[in-house]
Amino acid sequence: MTTGSVVSQQPAPENVSQAVSGEVKPKRVMIVAGEASGDAYGGALVQSVHRRDPSVSFFGIGGKSMAESGVTILHDCSELAVVGIVEVIKHFKVISTAFKELSHHLRTNPPDLLVLIDYPGFNLRLAAIAKRAGVKVLYYISPQIWAWKKGRIKKIKQIVDHMAVILPFEAQYYEKEKIPVSFVGHPLLDMVKMTLSHDEAAICLGINPQRTTIGLFPGGRQSEVTRMLPVLVKAAKLLKEKIPDVQFILPVASTLTEADMLPHLGAFAEDVLMTHGEIHTVMRACDAIVSVSGTVTLEVALVGTPQVIVYRLSPITYYLARLLVDVPFIGLCNIVAGEQVAKELIQDQASPEAISEEILRLVRDKAYRATITQKLSEIPEKLGAPGAHERLAEQLLSMVYS
Repeated sequence: MTTGSVVSQQPAPENVSQAVSGEVKPKRVMIVAGEASGDAYGGALVQSVHRRDPSVSFFGIGGKSMAESGVTILHDCSELAVVGIVEVIKHFKVISTAFKELSHHLRTNPPDLLVLIDYPGFNLRLAAIAKRAGVKVLYYISPQIWAWKKGRIKKIKQIVDHMAVILPFEAQYYEKEKIPVSFVGHPLLDMVKMTLSHDEAAICLGINPQRTTIGLFPGGRQSEVTRMLPVLVKAAKLLKEKIPDVQFILPVASTLTEADMLPHLGAFAEDVLMTHGEIHTVMRACDAIVSVSGTVTLEVALVGTPQVIVYRLSPITYYLARLLVDVPFIGLCNIVAGEQVAKELIQDQASPEAISEEILRLVRDKAYRATITQKLSEIPEKLGAPGAHERLAEQLLSMVYS
């Protein structure tokens, strides 16, 4: 396999069609996504599989997207979506309960395949249980071994049957260790399809396209919202002093509700339009966005809206991360670009003053904005070709029926 090229999988065996006709017992797949982005990817993957073989049943951990795609949800991923050592300890009971339940399923009623999506702290442990139970493991979206805990690749070699990666440079790490791997391309190339102009997107959302619109993206985890949204609100208030007619949009992640936002918004809720779904329309309608670090930063980049990336962790978690992580950027869009396309404000740097200052520059400094926009336009070509979930569905079915 050539590193950096999208791998075409072999068609699923003939007994896929036999399964549909009832001649073969329908196959069962356990699938686990621990957060909102993984839920979206999982839902798209299941849809791709069902277009080929609707007889395959899925169950496991996910959210709204996976449930709407036909997955039987045993635990909602919103209960598990936490980051950092301190945060994991606080949620240990619910995470432990979910892990024990899935482990029991693997041991007592093994599925034909276990599909794991990102979420390595949980999923690598579950993969080890599956391996001992004789269940094949397809891991989608590699743990960031290129950033930290590089030694995990030795463990992955022992417990994962096939790794499907979404960043072109990741494949080489697995090829070197002779771990079966395929670069399927990045799923966002299929999921981010924006044809609306800025003004058209604003009109679709019922807001005035002539007013400056700023997006507040506090994340898809309750812990992120609790930690970051108050900071974003303070930055928004500073912006309102500078731009009196500014309007704010806050997209609510599928793993959360407006009730999760209101305690942190307070009276400022009257100045914020909260939305559900249509996330890419929201991104296009914004003149600039302040977003927590995560997959969403790459989505914003693909839509083409300038942004500032912010993040805060508990002091202990951040201290340990500084010791362990070996990457120049935390924003996925910057990692893919290989340079800082979106300014990153981390820990104490993520102050309301610094955030509002960068947003003001993005909307007022035309030359600065043009440079950023040009760099954003170059990101898609770095992510491979569209069709990630179609290729992954073929890999999944070939493993289910082998």
